[in-house]
Amino acid sequence: MNKKPVYENIPKELFSFVDRSGDIHDEKFDTKPIGYFKDVWMRFCKNKGSVVAAIIILLLVLYAIFVPMFCETSYSLALTDTNYLNYTKLPPKAEWLGIDGCSKKTINANTYHQLKAIGVETGLDPVVEVYKADYVDPTASKKSTFYDIKLDNYYNMGMLYLTLTTEQYESIQAWQDETGIQVIFPAITDAKQTDANIWYKANKKGVPTLDKEGNYQSIYRTTTKEDTSYHSLRIAADNDPEKPLAYARVTGTSTAKGYIVRVSKYNYFQYRYGFEPTFLFGTNARGQDIFTRLAAGARFSFMLAIGISVINLFIGAIYGAIEGYYGGWVDMVMERISDVLGGIPFMIVTTLFQLHLAKRVGPITALLFAFVLTGWIGMASRVRMQFYRFKGQEYILAARTLGANDMRLMFKHIFPNSLGTLITGSILVIPGVIFSESSLTYLGIVNLESSTMTSVGTMLANGKDFLATDPYIIFFPALFIALLEICFNLFGNGLRDAFNPSLRGVE
Repeated sequence: MNKKPVYENIPKELFSFVDRSGDIHDEKFDTKPIGYFKDVWMRFCKNKGSVVAAIIILLLVLYAIFVPMFCETSYSLALTDTNYLNYTKLPPKAEWLGIDGCSKKTINANTYHQLKAIGVETGLDPVVEVYKADYVDPTASKKSTFYDIKLDNYYNMGMLYLTLTTEQYESIQAWQDETGIQVIFPAITDAKQTDANIWYKANKKGVPTLDKEGNYQSIYRTTTKEDTSYHSLRIAADNDPEKPLAYARVTGTSTAKGYIVRVSKYNYFQYRYGFEPTFLFGTNARGQDIFTRLAAGARFSFMLAIGISVINLFIGAIYGAIEGYYGGWVDMVMERISDVLGGIPFMIVTTLFQLHLAKRVGPITALLFAFVLTGWIGMASRVRMQFYRFKGQEYILAARTLGANDMRLMFKHIFPNSLGTLITGSILVIPGVIFSESSLTYLGIVNLESSTMTSVGTMLANGKDFLATDPYIIFFPALFIALLEICFNLFGNGLRDAFNPSLRGVE
């Protein structure tokens, strides 16, 4: 049976005659053409996980760049000088986040009285709250009473003996008069007493002997009226003008006098830096600020990783291009060289370089050589594979027919087509280098620690001994590494898909 054409079922009013009054031309596109990199960007933005990962990586990079730049170097890296000692193992403090730098402690009676004495003398009471007072613990090895308290670790820094020059001594006194904050406190009569916090009468066990009113009895050293070396703000205990308190002990010759004084560490920090001690990530066992030191370590790790990635890309691109373009016996010989180098264990290479080469060129340069020695092999393999893929295409044969030489064919026509794969590979090298460097420094194979330089792996190694008592020392470097590795993996996956030419226009 013959069927009617389909168009016979369409109503006539839907048909219209073609306008033949003029010539018919192609209409101009209203939209602009989409280039290769714009298409890459559009497809990358559709991967929400990769976009979030890229933002986090950008924030980590900005943190590594700008925090060391705007923070004072002596404050962030070198708080190990004798003038700034003992700001050690302070927990994180950020009142705007509700982190007060306090902790719960169980202490004995002697420690409790010592902490209270700090508060009496300086006005900075480390005992914020007492949960349970003066109780006996039957499980304790010695008979003693205990206190469960909330301890302000920043006020608990207490006092410190400090040697000052005449200029420093006068400068602190002028600052005290200006701000009303006392830094220098009286010396004590017992010159053998090394604990600057013990300014009161105590028995042989260190327990304070209180007066009838229950007050601490000071053992401040007094001087004659003629001693006017200290002429600044005085504590409330200085109430006898006939016996001025000795705030310093003079040492040295008459022409070069120095002063050994007792200072409040908390107040001295304010004098030194102009603000109260507040460490967002806390301090490590050497009194160094973890927030700024981690940023400096991250900056070093980023610079090392990016430098190694660029060098490996340069060497691997040239080596792989020669292999893939010429093929045959050239490819066979060069591949065997790559196999030999690739069979050398990276850990052994790094160890040998640190034992022998580091003595001549330094540990950083030796580490750089270890990464570059075999790091370019993977990049060369990617380039070789791309050249084998594209060198037989028609446009390459056409360019060769038109007289293009080998260098032009390699780097003008073939190499740009493999650029996406190479960029993805180079970026993914960065987290691998940082993780390897962190592992090497954590294991102690590479030592990158100094007062002005560190790395993330070094901070991890230094914090492992305090994992049980002060976990924040290792927590923040570990968090940085974890974020970096996870985000780079997500970012690399999105970048790989975006640069894949076979996916262009599939939407």
